[in-house]
Amino acid sequence: MKFKLYQEVVLLSDILEKNLKKGDIATVIDFHPSKHTADGYSLEVFNALGDTIAVLTLPESGIDELKESEVLSIRVLENI
Repeated sequence: MKFKLYQEVVLLSDILEKNLKKGDIATVIDFHPSKHTADGYSLEVFNALGDTIAVLTLPESGIDELKESEVLSIRVLENI
């Protein structure tokens, strides 16, 4: 398992059906090991006030660690 439970990670691509964009931050809430395909992670995404706005599962290749050189920012959610 590359990412720890409850670790914050960054999305590496847009997830249009969930209204999420590349660079959005998510929290790892479960790990799905696989012998035949890529390992996966269930993720929870929160708004700025801490309310859940999405829960999704992505392969390990769809997320990355946050880096010290990165700065968080705010964007307005579309279609809510």
